[in-house]
Amino acid sequence: MQRDEIYLVDLWRILVRQWRGFAVAALAVLALAVAYAMLAKPRWEAQAWVQVGQVATQPAGQDPRPEPFQRVIERLQTVAFQNEVLQSAGIPLKSPEGGLYRSSLKVEPSFYAGLIKISVRAASPALARRLAQATVDQLHAIHQRLLAEPLAQARGRLGEVQAALREATATRDGLRAAAGNRESMSGQGPALAAGLLLAGKETEVRELRQAKDDLTARLSASYTFDTSMPWPIYQPDHPVAPNRVLILGLGVLGGLGLGLFVAVAGDARRRAKQPKAG
Repeated sequence: MQRDEIYLVDLWRILVRQWRGFAVAALAVLALAVAYAMLAKPRWEAQAWVQVGQVATQPAGQDPRPEPFQRVIERLQTVAFQNEVLQSAGIPLKSPEGGLYRSSLKVEPSFYAGLIKISVRAASPALARRLAQATVDQLHAIHQRLLAEPLAQARGRLGEVQAALREATATRDGLRAAAGNRESMSGQGPALAAGLLLAGKETEVRELRQAKDDLTARLSASYTFDTSMPWPIYQPDHPVAPNRVLILGLGVLGGLGLGLFVAVAGDARRRAKQPKAG
């Protein structure tokens, strides 16, 4: 404990002797921090949550999405996809805005919820929002092309089931009428045969109606949908960078550290120049 107290006293004496060097170094670092905090261009952020589309009529065991979830995440991080987004937004690929978009694009998946959070930054709030929207729109266009074929197949299958149901229903109604006429005009033999045919057609109608209802439900908006945003784009009402408080805090700490180093180095140099006793 005594050594620590002596060390602090010695350090205080060094600072008193070398206060000019300490002050110059500390103020220089603090001035640089203040200048950077004041002159750095503000950066605005926009955040979008993306729900990957699907066609829910796929057989059991097959992914209803247009591509696996992890592949969607990797696609968002490719240079080719980002270039397509910039071109759709009318931003030159080699411009500062394009470089900031690539460097700031952040993809955060939520596997449990099946959502992807996209964050982008730009020099203005309007541009940040436009780039976030362009990112979602580009992904939507790609997935729409991939989902076109399975969606057309599902709708075609629904049309076939509906046509078969209409035909089976008409046949069943005809058998009902024929069975009633035979039952009133003749014995039980023809009526029994007609009843068996009618029972089989009733079963077919129920199965077709169930298949139609199932396909209709799976093609509804609750189960089949395009890639889209479940919520509007979120944008903070203030720039997210630079963080001036953090920069000034680091400037103060850096200035104190450099000032102490300069003071100790100056005192050591002063001692080295002093003639040795004896």
